[in-house]
Amino acid sequence: MTKNQSLLSWIDEMKDLVQPDKVVWIDGSKEQTELLRAESCKTGEMTKLNQDKLPDCYLHRTAINDVARVEHRTFICSEKEEDAGPTNNWMNPADAYKMLYDIARGSYKGRTMYVIPYSMGPVGSPFAKYGIELTDSIYVVLNMLIMTRAGKEVLDALGDSTDWVKGLHCKCDIDEEKRYICHFPQDNTIISVNSGYGGNVLLGKKCFALRIASYLGYTEGWMAEHMLILGVENPQGDVKYIAAAFPSACGKTNLAMLIPPEIYKKKGYKVWCVGDDIAWMRIGEDGRLWAVNPENGFFGVAPGTNMKSNPNALISTQRGTIFTNVAHNLDDNTVWWEGLDKNPPKNAVNWKGEPWDSTDGSKGAHPNSRFTAPAKNCPCLSSEFDSGKGVPISAIVFGGRRAKTAPLVYQSSDWNNGVFVGSIMASETTAAAAGAVGVVRRDPMAMLPFCGYHMGDYWTHWLEMGKKLGDKAPKIFNVNWFRLDDDGNFIWPGFGENLRVLEWIIKRCEDKVGAEETPIGFIPKVEDINTEDLDISVDALKSILEVDNDIWKEEADGIAEFYKKFGDKLPKELENQLNALKARL
Repeated sequence: MTKNQSLLSWIDEMKDLVQPDKVVWIDGSKEQTELLRAESCKTGEMTKLNQDKLPDCYLHRTAINDVARVEHRTFICSEKEEDAGPTNNWMNPADAYKMLYDIARGSYKGRTMYVIPYSMGPVGSPFAKYGIELTDSIYVVLNMLIMTRAGKEVLDALGDSTDWVKGLHCKCDIDEEKRYICHFPQDNTIISVNSGYGGNVLLGKKCFALRIASYLGYTEGWMAEHMLILGVENPQGDVKYIAAAFPSACGKTNLAMLIPPEIYKKKGYKVWCVGDDIAWMRIGEDGRLWAVNPENGFFGVAPGTNMKSNPNALISTQRGTIFTNVAHNLDDNTVWWEGLDKNPPKNAVNWKGEPWDSTDGSKGAHPNSRFTAPAKNCPCLSSEFDSGKGVPISAIVFGGRRAKTAPLVYQSSDWNNGVFVGSIMASETTAAAAGAVGVVRRDPMAMLPFCGYHMGDYWTHWLEMGKKLGDKAPKIFNVNWFRLDDDGNFIWPGFGENLRVLEWIIKRCEDKVGAEETPIGFIPKVEDINTEDLDISVDALKSILEVDNDIWKEEADGIAEFYKKFGDKLPKELENQLNALKARL
């Protein structure tokens, strides 16, 4: 399928290492995909679901010890430890290669090596980057065919270039003690051993699209960010694009696929999803920041997804989807998870493959159970989704879950102040299971687990991008849908109503509305948030726009403490921003 010598010699080297019985190249054809699906059902790796209700959908269960990303076993293997920084686990590259090759050696005996050529971003686009993943898992192949653009056209686009990312995945024995996900940013290489769970083995996703790509962006002058991209179309048909970063459990996918409230729908507003998880951004010929979603599918958390919380996500799962670790309804051969509806199946098997009775208090689906769904299924998918040129970004939005600290929305005073706002992003823990409730967890730009190099250098890169963009830089905002009243209830209704806040953000980008200055940035005047048909009082709205100086003084102390861990790699500009905030408070 290719004459690319750099690629063929690496594959030969890996074949000698892992010793597969045979090698199969993934060409992306429907015929080959069908054969792989049939084989996965024959081996028991997948279960074919009810084809009338869920056409081309399958169920998969991972090992019970292998159900989530393993951050403590994820490493950045840069030449120097300081280049990985204090927020990453580091391993010396030579030591890591030796250890990983010792674990992987001979692990494909009796198995097939699948060669997956894949593209992050539309093939041939100026944004596109190519990778090859070698795997012994049909589950990985079928997921990568959904999540990326994979097949022969990628090899054709790659030609004889040496600019591609190497990825080796070996299931081995799914041994927790020997499970490693290692990234070699200076070698464009990813190696994952002893896992079969998506987040650890779909190497195009967080491994390439964020950890490796963030380093590529740093060295090549672009940005790989953990951000959704959405377009808001006004009644005149004008679309403005927003990129937004949130830590987990802050409604990222819901915002990416937002359904406008009735009052906005009637006026003709529409919201278009370009991406729900990752944005690659470059400065275009016009000097503005342009973004693409490098992925081709959604790898979403199933529990809690339903026709009320996120109808567009649920509709996206109804064709060509792989469900992982959800409950299996044996009566009609469909799937179920907590929060799907209020009718758990009577005759079912849980995510572990055991007979399951919903009345005994146990979960049918694992809390981190997933769906891998083709993006083209999404009813609100943007017409620009496959556009190689990307979409121009008007606003960048950061957010987190704060009970009292951050107001509903505020705007930074300029780009550098916006980088500061992103660097101090935080959420408060919500469930006792995660330890103490209300503990502030910093997650700068929602990139803490995904930045492939030193976070101090990453912030410097953001500041440099701002210099290049100049007055064409997107405006930067922070939102918080999670302000609580004294009884612990959410004050802002959230979900579709968040469009009211996005509308104010867009008006600020267009200089169509004023704002009030506070020590932390610009907040809306109460009358500039559209509350038509919304059950919220003026006093309640005022309360969630309030900036409490005493709380923020405490926050500033927390930021100073957090910044300490970056030592002299902390950009001077961020230190200045913190000092200026303290002075204003």
